[in-house]
Amino acid sequence: MTERDIPDSWSRADGREPDQNKRLSRTEQFGETQPFDVPATGSTSKSVKRRKKNHKKGLPINSNSEEITQLSSTGKWPRWIKSWTLWLVLLMLIPGSIGFLAMAMLLKLPTAPNCPSIFWPLASASVRLHCAQLAASKQTVNDLLQAIALVKELPESHPLHGEIDRFIEEWSRDILKLADQSFQTGNLEEAIATARKIPEDVAAYKLVDEQVDKWQTIWSKAEATYNGAIAEVKERRWQSAFMLSAKMLRVDNQYWAGTKYDQLNRLIATAREDGDKLGKAENLANTKVVDKLLEAIKLAESIGQESYLYQKAQEAIPAFGRKMLELAKEKLDKRDADEALNIARQIPESTKLQGETDDFIAIADAKRSAWIGNVSGLEAAIAQAQQIDPSRPVYNEAQQLIARWQLEIEDVANLEKARILASQGTVPNLTAAIAQVQLIPASNPRATEARQEIGRWQSQVETIEDQPYLDRAEQIAIFEDINSLQAAIAQASEIRRGRALYPEARKRIRTWVGKIQRIQDQPYLDQAQELAQSGNLTAAISAAQQIASSGRALSQEAQAAINDWEGQLRTRENWRKAQEVGAAGTPEALVEAIRLADRVSNNSILRMDANLAIDQWSQQLLEIARSQSQSDIARGIDIAKSIPRGSAAYSAAQEQIKAWQEFLNPQPAPQPQPQTESLPFPQSTTTDGQ
Repeated sequence: MTERDIPDSWSRADGREPDQNKRLSRTEQFGETQPFDVPATGSTSKSVKRRKKNHKKGLPINSNSEEITQLSSTGKWPRWIKSWTLWLVLLMLIPGSIGFLAMAMLLKLPTAPNCPSIFWPLASASVRLHCAQLAASKQTVNDLLQAIALVKELPESHPLHGEIDRFIEEWSRDILKLADQSFQTGNLEEAIATARKIPEDVAAYKLVDEQVDKWQTIWSKAEATYNGAIAEVKERRWQSAFMLSAKMLRVDNQYWAGTKYDQLNRLIATAREDGDKLGKAENLANTKVVDKLLEAIKLAESIGQESYLYQKAQEAIPAFGRKMLELAKEKLDKRDADEALNIARQIPESTKLQGETDDFIAIADAKRSAWIGNVSGLEAAIAQAQQIDPSRPVYNEAQQLIARWQLEIEDVANLEKARILASQGTVPNLTAAIAQVQLIPASNPRATEARQEIGRWQSQVETIEDQPYLDRAEQIAIFEDINSLQAAIAQASEIRRGRALYPEARKRIRTWVGKIQRIQDQPYLDQAQELAQSGNLTAAISAAQQIASSGRALSQEAQAAINDWEGQLRTRENWRKAQEVGAAGTPEALVEAIRLADRVSNNSILRMDANLAIDQWSQQLLEIARSQSQSDIARGIDIAKSIPRGSAAYSAAQEQIKAWQEFLNPQPAPQPQPQTESLPFPQSTTTDGQ
């Protein structure tokens, strides 16, 4: 029977056992200590209070005894005392109640110790083990460590030491499981710290280093795979990145195989979209078109800071802006200042080229004013360039331009004065304009322009001076006889080399010389053509050869005639040889005669005779082949095959060849197909009406 099962009517002093009195005195002496958070399974404080209360009230049996004593002293007994039935009931109830209480006290389990209030230096091993089990049942790291701390201090000679070692190893493994849970959720440092809390002096501590090494190895490999995938993403190698991310699924860690794997896949997918944007932007930028460069910059700007390609996009934006600035510079180099300024003003601020852009715009705007070409434009350009701050990188360039434009102001004044003089168009005015421009030194900025003006005006002076010679030559050459043409040539030759009209004069002279050569050589060429028409081609060729080799005006025409006459001679020779060879009448001779006759030019008058001869010789070959086939079919086939395509006997020869080949190689007779006998259909055995 435990203390909490003792009836309240029992005196605490009467029902307390000696050892219980001692334990109670210890508790009162040292007070309640609570090393654990474990709630007590039994409590003595309430029972003590109840006992004190009942003790004050007293038991009912004491009042009855006093009443009996009083009655006995008076000698008068109540009537019910004399009843035997009452005494019989009392004799049955009192022993039964005592027996029942005794059995209840024997069967009642002892009171469980109150772990928070135990003074541990005096606690027994069983109490320590019991409280340690209660603490370990909570399955928290601190409670498991407290459970180990309670029992590990027991000496090795203790009878419960084997069981305690088993519990310590079990609780250590529970701590490692809790640490592994932290590891699986992605808290490596927490997991290691939890595992390291296991006391080093317990046997199970050897599992800690092994488990920590395993965790660190898994974590390092997972980190390496993850970082490798990130590196591939940064280089836009998507296939390699996805392959590395797939390895994450095989990592023995829920955090890396789950959370980090999903995070990496989302990152790769997002980066791939950003990579497509950046790739499209780069392709647009390579076109070197202003609108496409602006579109490329917008695409690069749309890549967010959370993307791993954000840095590359930010690096690309200034590069795209610099390409726009280079396009503007190219336009400025071509003196297209308006377009250059238009491009530069469109460069976005996100390219971080605002300073360079402003400097370029300032220089380009000043140059545009200077390129107007008058004094006011140069003065405006100088004023604009002087506004550039000395701290700017283009300050030195601006100063050089200012010095140049200041020199140009004087040059422009001379040019403007000279142009006014030259606009009169007379030789004296043009000469004066040239003299005015020659005042501009060769080292001045407008020296090139001055030389161009001098050349143009000098050409005008020479044209005015030499045009009369060319006009008179044209008038003399109008009669187109040799004397007139020679006089015209002499007149045009007055124009000297290097003068403005010299190329035109030489062109006219070449024309007139050609006309003279034609007049002189045409009779000789006409004589050669007359010889050719009479059939004396050899003499015609000899007569025209001198003209062809002279290099004069009719040389090409004479050479063309010679080539034609030589072709006619070759045609005649081939026709003559064909006739001579064909006269032999042998198959070989006929074949050679046909070949020679076929060389006759289609433009020759002999071509018709050649075609008739070819048809005749082909017919002869077919007759010889048929005759030869009577004794040698193969020889007949060879002769028939030599008949040329397009001849009159060609079709007949091909049919004859086919017939001879079928005779030599007859087709096998078709084998008769076996005929299957048709079986009659089975007749019905039923009769009508059945």
